[in-house]
Amino acid sequence: MVRLRNPYAEFPGYNCFGCSPSNAAGLRMEFYEEGEEVVSTWSPEPDFQGFHDVLHGGIQATLMDEIASWVVFVKLDTAGVTYRLNTRFRVPVRISRGVVTLRARLVERKRNIATMEVVLLDGEGKKCSESTVDYFLLPRDRAVKEFHYPGRKAFY
Repeated sequence: MVRLRNPYAEFPGYNCFGCSPSNAAGLRMEFYEEGEEVVSTWSPEPDFQGFHDVLHGGIQATLMDEIASWVVFVKLDTAGVTYRLNTRFRVPVRISRGVVTLRARLVERKRNIATMEVVLLDGEGKKCSESTVDYFLLPRDRAVKEFHYPGRKAFY
């Protein structure tokens, strides 16, 4: 596995809820590349629960949406915005089971729409939820201008 660098971390005003390492209220996700997948491990805290000991479904969806954007960054060499997010919650994610693992991969690209599949595994390796995430891809020049996309190499 190759650890991915967050090139946005030093950008003035950067405060992404999903991946900014300096957002105290955020998820502070980190990412790795493993073959065709982008992988993240994340430790759920009680602040992110819905019912007692259950990771809130909105947080699960946010985790899956965020990792999908990193697939766009490193596999498609551009930026984009979420077009559609379809999440299936199979079983509760118990916070007490510890670190969750997310795995995301590109499954299809049709012109300017990319589709990623994401799975969320609990601390025991059980598949708890999954998402299909469609991203509207920006042309590279627009990604650079509007989203400060630094290019794929900046992530390594």
